[in-house]
Amino acid sequence: MMDSIQMLIQLIGGLGLFLYGMKLMGDGLENAAGDRLKGILEKVTSNKFIGVLVGAIVTAIIQSSSATTVMVVSFVNAGLMSLVQAVGVIMGANIGTTITAQMVSLDLDAIAPLFVGIGAIAMLICKKKKSKDIFSIVLGFGILFLGMNTMSSAMAPLGESETFVDIIYFIGDNKLLGVLAGLVMTAIVQSSSATTGILVALASTGSIDMNAALPIIFGCNIGTCVTALLASAGANRTAKKAGLVHLLFNTIGVLIFLPFMNIVIDLIQKISPDQVTRQVANAHTIFNVTVTLILLPLSNFLVLLVNKIMPGDSKIEKEGAIYLDKKLLETPVVAVNQVFKETLRMGELAKNNLEFSMEAFLEEDEEKIQKVYKNEKTINILEKEITDYLVDLSSHELPENDSKILSATFHVINDLERIGDHAENIVELATEKINTKAKIESDAKNELITMYKKSLEAVKIALDSYEKKDKNIAKEIKPIEEKIDNYERDFRENNILRLNEKICNANSSTIFLDLISNLERIGDHATNIAETVA
Repeated sequence: MMDSIQMLIQLIGGLGLFLYGMKLMGDGLENAAGDRLKGILEKVTSNKFIGVLVGAIVTAIIQSSSATTVMVVSFVNAGLMSLVQAVGVIMGANIGTTITAQMVSLDLDAIAPLFVGIGAIAMLICKKKKSKDIFSIVLGFGILFLGMNTMSSAMAPLGESETFVDIIYFIGDNKLLGVLAGLVMTAIVQSSSATTGILVALASTGSIDMNAALPIIFGCNIGTCVTALLASAGANRTAKKAGLVHLLFNTIGVLIFLPFMNIVIDLIQKISPDQVTRQVANAHTIFNVTVTLILLPLSNFLVLLVNKIMPGDSKIEKEGAIYLDKKLLETPVVAVNQVFKETLRMGELAKNNLEFSMEAFLEEDEEKIQKVYKNEKTINILEKEITDYLVDLSSHELPENDSKILSATFHVINDLERIGDHAENIVELATEKINTKAKIESDAKNELITMYKKSLEAVKIALDSYEKKDKNIAKEIKPIEEKIDNYERDFRENNILRLNEKICNANSSTIFLDLISNLERIGDHATNIAETVA
């Protein structure tokens, strides 16, 4: 009894080390990749072959097919990725996860402590964030293999246990039971790599052969779908379809392979004779690559099947954020990019509101007044949602550049919200102008147009510099802001002259002064945004 408890403690400890090592390595790779990872994700097109490649690369970087699939579900939910695009990435994720299995099958237990030592010491000594990220990969690699070694040691006695041997033979004779065991194991630990790692550890002790291991490998590929299905539970219908695609893809793959299991086992044993650990890893790779090769040409039929099972589409009509998803916080580098996109969307709404508000004022257009109010509501919601998301994101470790973007964005969204407020003030002035039938004299009208054009130019430069992170563009705003300030001062004086000469009345004069004041403040906020870049 005590021996069993001791073995269980060792097994849990080894599994914990394995998962932590994989997480540490994945985070290090993710942070080291930084902008490259964002760039890879932007490459997803309707070309399904590129989608497969993207899925494989991203999964290899973040060391989790589940995390990649959750990302895909989130992107589909946000309308950033179509279901057809998602299929390719999901298939690629399955291939990418086999890299972990191949890695753990290597006999590196003896040098694992060396990786841990070098990684830990270097992380304590190094000051640069980039260096720390690189050595966290080394440390994670070492911890992963220490975990494998611990699991192997824990499971060594199982080979001599008659009960366990009987169970293994039973699974070998009952393939469906093996599939179910793999499914349940993976659903519990939320990682197909962890299940494969346990199988490799068992194989290294001689406690399991391919007859029992292969159906468990099949099952773990279905079990890994649980994470994506859970992620899609609260998402729109199209995102739910992406989760279902993942489940169908892996389930169909298992159904294709099950009748040919003996042939597959013979092939795997011929590739790596007398190396059961390599056989387990190769089985995982062969299964996922082969299923992808079979089903990739049929991906459109897979989408049709999903649409039959779950008919209907989701129209993305949200007042609030469309790019932000709490699930993406598990991949901070990607989450930062989503914040960036959402902030640019907020900026576009603020710019549009400036244009609509001035058009409403000059043309006395009631429809555009309502557009401004509608957009302003969205801008206010976005400010809150982006701020909340930034607070959550700030608790995660990020590359230095991303941390700077994060810090700047707090200020940017505040300035964008204030631009939106000033645009709302302008439509209130437009409403007052309509209701009081105030007349803006032609010279005054031309002055307003001149100042408005400069304020709009300032907003465009601010958003352009923020989007491109270009300091040279940001520097262009200074002379424009000075011009706006000069316009306000000069136009105020001109207004006093018109008032003295009775060219305009007190009401139209007040509206004019309030409007140029709002335009000047818009110029100030645009300058603040540009200064976060410069």
